[in-house]
Amino acid sequence: MELKRKASLEKPRLGIMGGTFDPIHYGHLVAAEMARDKFNLSKVLFIPSKTPPHKDRRDISAADLRFEMLKLALEDNPAFDLSALEFEREGPSYTVDTLRILRRTYPDHELYFITGTDALREIFSWREADKILMMTEFIGAARPGFDASDFLLQVQQEHPETQGRIHHLEVPALAISSTDIRARVKRGYPIRYLLPEPVRDFILKHGLYAAEKP
Repeated sequence: MELKRKASLEKPRLGIMGGTFDPIHYGHLVAAEMARDKFNLSKVLFIPSKTPPHKDRRDISAADLRFEMLKLALEDNPAFDLSALEFEREGPSYTVDTLRILRRTYPDHELYFITGTDALREIFSWREADKILMMTEFIGAARPGFDASDFLLQVQQEHPETQGRIHHLEVPALAISSTDIRARVKRGYPIRYLLPEPVRDFILKHGLYAAEKP
């Protein structure tokens, strides 16, 4: 009886997955699904960045094309939702601003931000990192065999407020990357089975990432 009461008092957990998704691929999807299962997330909200502050914006595909690829990739999983939150704001897509909106939109939820371990290493360079860490817990996704213990220990020693709020998740599909997929398309190499087939068809149909013809 006590266990049931405790479970009923726990807040639902919302997973958040941000990024440029240029393009979305199986690494993203597997990480989101494994995080949903391991951390008991009620759903995972994918939020594509319109204007990432840390990337060369000239190399990023148009926002509407990236959004459409996400719709195609997520449509068969009822636990995945897509948000245009950062597309509706002007200026750079800062995580702290997005989290403030999500805190107001989902006041009864615990937030879990899913990102790659490499990106997590740079979290303290993000705008208002201290505020970010108060609003969400982090799930750092890494390929199997990656030892994150030293990194997590260092972070917790230097920033005691993160104790118990940064988690490690092994994801077997993280060898796949958007950068590699774009390069493969440009060189004419196959990308089948690296990303959902509707997304591959969309890339070919719209000529995304292909080398410019003279």
